[in-house]
Amino acid sequence: MNPSPDLSVVMGVYNAGDRLRPTLDSVLGQQGCELEFIVVDDGSTDNTASLLDAAAQADARLRVIHQANTGLTRALIAGCAAARAPFIARQDAADVSLPGRLQQELQVLRADAEIAFVSCATEYVEPGGALLYRNAGSGKAAQPRNVIDMTQTYGMADGPSHHGSVMFRRDAYEQAGGYRAEFYFGQDWDLWFRLAQLGKFAMLPQTLYRATLGVGDISAGNKPQQEQLALLSLQALRLRLQGESEAPALEQAATIRPQPRQGGRRKSVAAGSYFIGECLRRNGNAPRAREYFLQALHEQPWSAKTWVRLAQTAFAPGTAKTSC
Repeated sequence: MNPSPDLSVVMGVYNAGDRLRPTLDSVLGQQGCELEFIVVDDGSTDNTASLLDAAAQADARLRVIHQANTGLTRALIAGCAAARAPFIARQDAADVSLPGRLQQELQVLRADAEIAFVSCATEYVEPGGALLYRNAGSGKAAQPRNVIDMTQTYGMADGPSHHGSVMFRRDAYEQAGGYRAEFYFGQDWDLWFRLAQLGKFAMLPQTLYRATLGVGDISAGNKPQQEQLALLSLQALRLRLQGESEAPALEQAATIRPQPRQGGRRKSVAAGSYFIGECLRRNGNAPRAREYFLQALHEQPWSAKTWVRLAQTAFAPGTAKTSC
């Protein structure tokens, strides 16, 4: 184990054993920096724990923390507390960091002490690797800047493309108060707001992170709770900017936790399948789009909009665009 790594990569994982190997390889294969990879196994019940322990035996840079299942936020709190490097990079299970990501983000932070956190463009793909869409932010932080702007809908002029794409200074993270357990969802934006109050944000235009979206990831069933917590993180920011206590927002956030899925599995799967199918259709990938529209119709055969989209793919060119 390197006693003085350049950066600590922190990831929380729960039951992702079947999707974990590419993620581990993408991080441990990064060049141009000395790293430690801290993975918090959040009480997984599949083969995640054994897979991580075997990988840690093979590569001393991988440090595994096992804990009871308490959710992503608490897993990240534990992982960041264990970090030894002056910079912390996030990574999500089942996603991959593309070559050069960590080195380039590290260079940005080292070049300007006023930058608190940095992100890069992210490409979102479905499990088969076909491109869904790309997020590169608003473009306003192509040059590092202070991004807090309450005239914007979400309180910032620009922001990270994905939670897993971000790297930040550990001292800024600690000064900001780190991830907060009150936010079961939306823990990322609650932290970004507080980091943005301490320093600049920078967005690399290069696509250096790839996130995989499956049907279950989209239709997790807790969208109302996620939206509530997003609004509360914004409310907490507004209170801080006004010099008032953010305690009321935090107290309310602490009461919001996952709820049983509403509307049933079939509705949820249909919605997720339709979303992915529509992204693929717009990208000109008619063959793959048809597969998802048919899956959506299997769950909700009466959906008129899905039948319309399926018909549109029948007359579209079959030129598939996949990620590279």
